Amino acid sequence: MHEVIICEKPTSAQKIAQALDSKAKMQKYNKKVKYWELNHDGKDITIVSAVGHLYSLTPDNPKDKVYFDLHWAPLYEIDKKSKAYTRDYVNAIKKFAKGADSYIHACDYDIEGTLIGYTALKYACGEDSLSKASRMKFSTLTKKDLLDAYENRIDIDMHQVDSGIARHVLDYYFGVNISKALISSVSKAKSRYLKLSAGRVQTPTLSILVDREKEIKDFVPEPFWILKALLENDIVAEHVDGKIFDPERAEEILSKCRGKDGIVDKIKLSNSTTKPPVPFNLGGLQAEAYNVFNFSPKKTQTIAQNLYTAGYTSYPRTSSQKLPESLDFKNIFNGLKNNKEFKVHIDQLPSKLKPNEGKKEDAAHPAIHPTGILPDKLDKDELKVYQLIVYRFISVFFEAAKFESMNTTVNIADELFSFKRRRVTHKGWMEHYPYRSIDNEEFPNVKEGDTIAVEDVISEEKETKPPARYNQASLIKELEKRELGTKATRADIIAKLEDRKYISGTKIEVTQLGENIIDTLKEYCANLTSEELTREMELKLEGIDEDKSSKEEVIDEGKKEVITILDDIGKHEKEIGSKLYDSYQETNIVGKCSCGGNLIKRYSPKTKSHFVGCTNYPECTVAYSLPKGARFLKKTCEKCGLPMISFGRKPPTHACLDPNCGKDKTKTHNPEVVGKCPECGKDLVKRSGRYGDFIGCKGFPKCRFTASVDELDSILKNS
Repeated sequence: MHEVIICEKPTSAQKIAQALDSKAKMQKYNKKVKYWELNHDGKDITIVSAVGHLYSLTPDNPKDKVYFDLHWAPLYEIDKKSKAYTRDYVNAIKKFAKGADSYIHACDYDIEGTLIGYTALKYACGEDSLSKASRMKFSTLTKKDLLDAYENRIDIDMHQVDSGIARHVLDYYFGVNISKALISSVSKAKSRYLKLSAGRVQTPTLSILVDREKEIKDFVPEPFWILKALLENDIVAEHVDGKIFDPERAEEILSKCRGKDGIVDKIKLSNSTTKPPVPFNLGGLQAEAYNVFNFSPKKTQTIAQNLYTAGYTSYPRTSSQKLPESLDFKNIFNGLKNNKEFKVHIDQLPSKLKPNEGKKEDAAHPAIHPTGILPDKLDKDELKVYQLIVYRFISVFFEAAKFESMNTTVNIADELFSFKRRRVTHKGWMEHYPYRSIDNEEFPNVKEGDTIAVEDVISEEKETKPPARYNQASLIKELEKRELGTKATRADIIAKLEDRKYISGTKIEVTQLGENIIDTLKEYCANLTSEELTREMELKLEGIDEDKSSKEEVIDEGKKEVITILDDIGKHEKEIGSKLYDSYQETNIVGKCSCGGNLIKRYSPKTKSHFVGCTNYPECTVAYSLPKGARFLKKTCEKCGLPMISFGRKPPTHACLDPNCGKDKTKTHNPEVVGKCPECGKDLVKRSGRYGDFIGCKGFPKCRFTASVDELDSILKNS
């Protein structure tokens, strides 16, 4: 009997091999791809690995105007350069799967993992392999869980497969076809190529950010006043009215209260509790890591995945906030106790281990938790995320923290001011979760009826503030609340918006290009920006997994929506293309030219380099070359007012955009003509650049012929 196990990544393949047979031999196919040979219960087993997706969708006919007829093909055929390495993995699976008696799908148990294994079985092992295949389901890569998953295999969930296929098809229909149509609209309107992208979830996400951007821009601040009484013993009390928007009322209170003593009017003591936090799901972990360490959601997701594949924590892409008893909490804690810092907290756990759980569930995986296996070596960021997961896991088993609050009202000339104090009476879980500060304030020694000295009464003028910008963590939480995207894709969507330069900054700002894209799409094809449409489609995709809808129905509905959107773009192609290109140009404006035009960052396909030129070209031929990797700084040159740039590394060089800034510019404005250009026939002139003198064509930037001064004689002789 020969059995083949297909895993998602080499690290998980190694874990499964070691769990089934401690003497498993690692070998290499074609000197590159690792695989394992072993024997378990009398079976000869070969464990092979993918490296994520090995197959992807591609059009049946690349010349079609719209891509609706698709098929699955190996990645190395679709992307011959960056995915060439996948060929060896596909060939390894084909070689070892040939003639096997049974197959096991052991990729991650989620929609993407299921699809990775399914396509590997169907297209690399052959379609008949599916009838001989079973599925391992596990949430951690510990020996115990892997052996249990192997001994209790299940059927491949075809609803999960269909849901994954439908999701990929819809993402292709929306992403590729609509992006292609937008790029084409710019080409037809302006005869220019502009890299644009749209997507089923990406575009509604950008629309949410644009709406917030407009709220901020349209916000009109309103002044208000906060009145404070500075009492004895450094007590500060605020007027009970809070924000006072009437300046006359604020002035009246000030004049009444200044110079008067206060009387303690009322003291209210109360007790409260703060429940332990709930276990982490992926969104919760991303939000906490952002708040505590300022890690981006994408970074946290990558680290959490690495911790899982190393066997230290459970599967991270989960929605669950629940920890079932079957996890064997005592065994996990016994493993963690080998760390002295963790042991201090674990030794104080209550005898009955009952976690405080959240409402969210995930049928595939429990909440994120440590496995009890301590890491050998982690880098500093991995250690931070690992400790965060461990301390959260420990804290959810402790009792609530208890507090006592004191709310005191002081009467000053018949005006009421109040102050609050809170102190901890029982730390509970907070003593075991070092990422939360504990309120523990002193209560002043006062009682009702006491006279209290008022040192001063002051007024602070403030303004109402616009809605806060989203950060990456709060945006993921917002997308989760609105049911847009999935736990596994939200971080990637934000990264793509950044990559396309639609958004920027830690506190997310939408660029002019991003805002204009949404404005243009809302005007001509509002369906693409509709989060309602996306949410409905997401629910239908989930319905496939729950047997409430079929793959074919969902794909067909998506196709109809895409056709409608493409028709809308087609009807207004030139208007859309013009607006998108103009908005793109706006985002590339880096400064003002002396002629009154705008200086714009441009790209030369001929030299494959960026430069800065004037919008009044050809009337104005001002142009500046850019060093490779140059970035524009948010400041201008003190000498000439042009933008400053940064380039190079360790440390980067800061310089004026004009390499001749501060030099004698006689040569620059009246350059010496030294001959004729061999490429276009215009004058060749001697110029000075950042890297010394050179010969250049006066037809720049249309003609970008350059040569060194030493080459001049040879050029003139040959021409």
